[in-house]
Order: sequence, then structure tokens, then C-alpha cells
Amino acid sequence: MKIIFAGTPVNAAATLQSLIDSNRNVVAVLTREDAEVGRKKVLSESPVASLAKAHGIPVIKANRITPDVEGQIADVRADLGIAVAYGVLFKREVLELPTNGWINIHYSLLPSWRGAAPVQHAIASGNPVTGVSIFKLDEGMDTGPLLLTVPTQIEPGENSGELLARLTQLGISGLNEVLPSIEAGIAKETQQSEADVSIASKISRIDARINFGEKARVIELLVRAMNPEPMAWCEHDGQPLRILEAVALGS
Repeated sequence: MKIIFAGTPVNAAATLQSLIDSNRNVVAVLTREDAEVGRKKVLSESPVASLAKAHGIPVIKANRITPDVEGQIADVRADLGIAVAYGVLFKREVLELPTNGWINIHYSLLPSWRGAAPVQHAIASGNPVTGVSIFKLDEGMDTGPLLLTVPTQIEPGENSGELLARLTQLGISGLNEVLPSIEAGIAKETQQSEADVSIASKISRIDARINFGEKARVIELLVRAMNPEPMAWCEHDGQPLRILEAVALGS
């Protein structure tokens, strides 16, 4: 089965590495364009692009799907597309290019926390449980039919970086479970409920500012949710101060 993989950050690269290690036939990678990274604003390619190049996999870099990019995807003639944190909605024409369409690994129990930042929102909201959803992409934002869900407890004190690392491994295990059924043409799809939808909007630096008028538990959850990115902060003597960890001693 010929696979085109779409993704950008480190957790997506870990998933791509698992496909490579499993000798899956990844014939191309779609990833975001090079971006400035760090305080020195060094123009760098994405972790997915670097990994793909190291393994000789052709790379398509695009922040939006232009007709030229669509043509490059079509030329691959993939049987399946796999997306992990690519960050672009696909139109129907692109979704239909691989023979079996596209699937996505999303780090929440859909329909909870559809959107860009499900891990941060789950922690900040005090959810006791989250998980991984593998679903078939449609034109909506994380609205396609589910193929597999894997729940997990959010551990006491766990921050977003730690939780995302665990969810990445759960997603890899789930993907290994789903792929054989897709190859065999027997994958079972379950439509998402629209009763308990929540939206995980993109997190900004303003969202990470601590309001010391909030309850201690709310501040602890915010600090955990914003670690490692964008990191919770406050002002001290007129200067921004990052808060890496917090523990609520009261309510």
C-alpha cells in the first residue's frame, strides 16, 4: 500500500518514523514550508521534512494546497493518506486523490476538542480523561467518521509535553491496528456524535498569561497546559516571568 504522509512537528515525525520502521511504503511527505525557529529566527525545515529527506522520501512543502501542490499529490498515486498535525484543511478534490482517502490521528476523544490544541485544552479544562482518535478526513475540522479511539487517564501533574508524548505512542499503536483493516477493505467507520462537541482553538501567548485572581487549581492547570508551549507567564517588576511548574495547595 502506497502511503503519502502529511505532518509537520516532532510528534508527526515520530509517527512517520514508526511507518518507516514498519517497512510501510511511504512514497511522499507533505509538510509545512520552512519557518523561523528559536530566538535567533533561524530558517529551518520541519522535523517531518528532515526525517523524510534522511530516508530518501520525496518532500512536498506547502502551507496551503494550491493547484500545483494538488498536482504533486496526484502524481504520487497513493493508496492512502495519513495526516498528523499538518494543520491544513483539505478540499474534497484532495481528499479523493488517494484510493482509500485520508485518515488523521488526533489527540483527543472526538468530538471533544476538535481543533488545533486539544492537549492543552484538555489539561486546562481539568479533564480527567483524554485519548487518541483515528478517523477518516472529510472537509470539516476533525468531523470525519471514527475508525478507532483509545482513551487514557491524564496523570496528576502531567503537562502538555508529557501527555503529548504518551498520546503520540498511543496513536502509533492505534495506527498499527487500523492499517491492516484498511488494506483488507474491512475498516469499520462510526459517525461522530454532535452532542458533546468542544473546540480546541489555537493557543496564543495572551491565553498563557496567569491571572492570580483565579483559584489555585485553575492556575495549576494553566501552567501544566502551557508547558512547553507557549509557557505560562506573569509579570514581575515589569518584566515577563515564565512559570514552569505549579502545585495548588488550596482550592
